[in-house]
Amino acid sequence: MAVELAPILPVGAGYGVVVGIGFFFAFVMMGISLLQNKYTSFSTKTSEEFNTASRSVKPGLIAAGIVSAWTWAATLLQSSTVAYTYGVAGPFWYAAGATVQILMFAVLACKTKMNAPRCHTFLEIIKVRYGTATHWVFLFFALVTNILVGSQLLLGGSAVVTALTGMNVYAAIFLIPLGVCVYVVLGGLRATFLCDYSHTLILMVIILYFMFEVYTGDGLIGSPSAMYDLLKKASSERPIDGNQDGSYLTMKSNSALVFGIIQLCSGSGTVFLDQAYWQRAIASRPKTAVRAYILGGMAWFAIPFGFATTLGLAAAALTDNPKFPTYPDAMTSSQVSAGLASAFAASALLGKSGAVALLITLFMAVTSCASAELIAVSSILTFDVYKSYIKPAASPESLILVAHVNICIFGLVMAIFAIIWNAIGIDLGWLFLVMGLLIGGAVFPAAFAITWKKQSKAGAIAGAVGGLIAGIAAWLIEAKVYYGELTVSSTGQNYPTLAGNLAAVMTGLILTVVVSLIKPDNFDWEITRNINPIPRTLDGVSPPTEKNSGLDTPDESNADLEKPKEAEPKKSTTEDPILRDEEYEASFDANIEHHPSELASAFKLACWASGILTFLMDFLIPIPMFLSHYVFSKGFFTGWIVISFLWVFSSAAISIILPIAETARFFQELIQQISKDMKGKRRKRTQGTA
Repeated sequence: MAVELAPILPVGAGYGVVVGIGFFFAFVMMGISLLQNKYTSFSTKTSEEFNTASRSVKPGLIAAGIVSAWTWAATLLQSSTVAYTYGVAGPFWYAAGATVQILMFAVLACKTKMNAPRCHTFLEIIKVRYGTATHWVFLFFALVTNILVGSQLLLGGSAVVTALTGMNVYAAIFLIPLGVCVYVVLGGLRATFLCDYSHTLILMVIILYFMFEVYTGDGLIGSPSAMYDLLKKASSERPIDGNQDGSYLTMKSNSALVFGIIQLCSGSGTVFLDQAYWQRAIASRPKTAVRAYILGGMAWFAIPFGFATTLGLAAAALTDNPKFPTYPDAMTSSQVSAGLASAFAASALLGKSGAVALLITLFMAVTSCASAELIAVSSILTFDVYKSYIKPAASPESLILVAHVNICIFGLVMAIFAIIWNAIGIDLGWLFLVMGLLIGGAVFPAAFAITWKKQSKAGAIAGAVGGLIAGIAAWLIEAKVYYGELTVSSTGQNYPTLAGNLAAVMTGLILTVVVSLIKPDNFDWEITRNINPIPRTLDGVSPPTEKNSGLDTPDESNADLEKPKEAEPKKSTTEDPILRDEEYEASFDANIEHHPSELASAFKLACWASGILTFLMDFLIPIPMFLSHYVFSKGFFTGWIVISFLWVFSSAAISIILPIAETARFFQELIQQISKDMKGKRRKRTQGTA
């Protein structure tokens, strides 16, 4: 979409952020990978480490990775759009509607550890359980999900970069993923977690910067009380259709509720069918996977809630201020749909510094999520296409090479799709609302594949394909009946996309359950527990190494059994390398085999926690406020803002402080090891000189 307003920043600022920061992280990743390979026994040159982080990442870093992966460009842009459009109800429904899926995924994460602990992708489970035909069906849905998510990231990110700097939109689309591809290729999944952590740190700092500037600064707003007064004035001048008294200050918003349901359906597809979230479950430790997803979901809630309650509401409050970029007019519908509310609010509040801060924030969100998508699709193409159908006996070295190539291929693919959307006039808002109806049918069949042993092959296929057909049909019929035409504008409205999303998800659920109950399966989970089996020695289970990672040919595996010494983990070049954590070093899957009761307890925790938190956020808190038609008082609004601050601080503690606390001992040993290594080299040089 062409933005007619003059950009507040020079073109060079856009290129500087997109190219400069991208390659800065590439160099950081290079350094991390070198240190990891030299001073630890986790080598990025092994396929297990590159694709699964050797399944040993602690919950704090997993939680930070979840926050990073689920913070899209749309998280910041679309949440601000619904705040500008629907008032205080918008940010809450955006956050609540998309947190549920992360909480519910804790159940799938636990079941994955119980029923398929050595898989690389969720599609491997599909293939082993249902066969090739079903595998290809779900491969289609998985890749469609990743393409839609990846192109959506670039579409929203490039629109804001262009609006703020005047940078060519197509250049932005191509250059944004370039640096990300470089650092993902260099580091793999574990090092990507570390860069994601740094992205989340920067994101949290800038969100808090905006919140303090808006609600405690001495600028255009300065306090919750001033924001309340401005929003009351906006409500009287530009009342919101469907809101109680047209107010920005109420949870009684019909359109916001509709959006929340769409968000719930759409988000289910983009979590349950996105390999990025399965990958984090696979990379986590068995006993801590549930804790990571519960913490990650609660931490993520604060980002759209806090950010949009700040900049989204600020855009609505400042529309009549001469400093607002569109003054004296309100934002056009195309500017709103493109997600520019937060950009205009940041510019009005802080001028160039606000624009720069938002540009960096957005770039962090886009690149951190893009890195998760790249490594996810790379894993799918490597294990579910190349290794499954092209070269089953592929060596670990060839798998690493293919993974690197696939990262670059998908970076190009998602850029091409973003260009196509932009060229035909599809913006972030349209794609965000429509996405769920295209993939929603496969949500429950995919979830049941790892949780319900009675789901049959016919039930899985019928649910996924039937849901897709029903979703598209309901979407187009509703658009035609309600608006009398089929156009980009009519098909991107709330009611047609609501009909499509609900039809897709519910048809998928009904068909897969009914068909499976007519002729149920009785699947033996031992079959999926033997995916990528680990060779055993006389002493027990060997930890996964390059030789016994589950990627070997049968002959190579037998060779390892005959010569167990070759299965020892690769040592680093230092005299006393930092080895794996004791829990992991003892046995790769000791937690699975020796502590089944603990995993059963974790599963109960996942069910109870996700159920209770979902009930609180999606029913107990918002629905009574909706039904009461309550319009916020100034005191209640102030408390609402205080809660948003507290939630963001709690999120920062989970995603920033907890990972540091968990890895403090490791980094202490790493620093000591590096220091010891440097002293040893100096001693050798001194002896050589003498």
